[in-house]
Amino acid sequence: MSLQYNYPEILTWLEKKGKQDYGEKFHFAEHDTTNITKLIAYFLNDEAKTKLYGIDLTKGILLSGPVGCGKTTLMALMKYVTKQGNRFYIKNCRDISFEFIKEGYEVIHRYSRGNQGENKNYCFDDLGVEQNLKYYGNECNVMAEIILSRYDLFIAKKVQTHLTTNLSASEIETAYGNRVRSRLRGMLNLIAFDKNTGDKR
Repeated sequence: MSLQYNYPEILTWLEKKGKQDYGEKFHFAEHDTTNITKLIAYFLNDEAKTKLYGIDLTKGILLSGPVGCGKTTLMALMKYVTKQGNRFYIKNCRDISFEFIKEGYEVIHRYSRGNQGENKNYCFDDLGVEQNLKYYGNECNVMAEIILSRYDLFIAKKVQTHLTTNLSASEIETAYGNRVRSRLRGMLNLIAFDKNTGDKR
């Protein structure tokens, strides 16, 4: 039997959590309510609600929108509603690139296959801010390699990947190639904020 969730109540409660974590000025903008509700429904595994929004619960989330619209904050707040099996770690793409400069190709393995064969759900935050970086003279598109490996992991074991990005679909293709864009389409649900959404910082 599908559980009935009171979404206005959950939104109010989650906004209070946001105020605790980010200060009293934190609030949900009314025009963002639909996208926030989609995220909550997804992380609660609410089959009826996600079906209504056309969201596939087996796939991850691609949260896109302009700089400062609150993507990273929202994903961080989802820890309060996430069911046990959906728990995930947030990792900034720029930090992964810096790890690659220091440690090399082991970093790609770490975020695609995991250590000791453990398969973690990750949210890779701010895709597109990292640049192609060199390790001993070898240039590597680190996030492209990780995404391609995560896709294989998704197909084989249904391990989930989430992403936040300021990039449009065509900008993702330019930066990472059409193979990566195609894989992202296959493994992620798109939730997009309007490009006119103002900077909330």
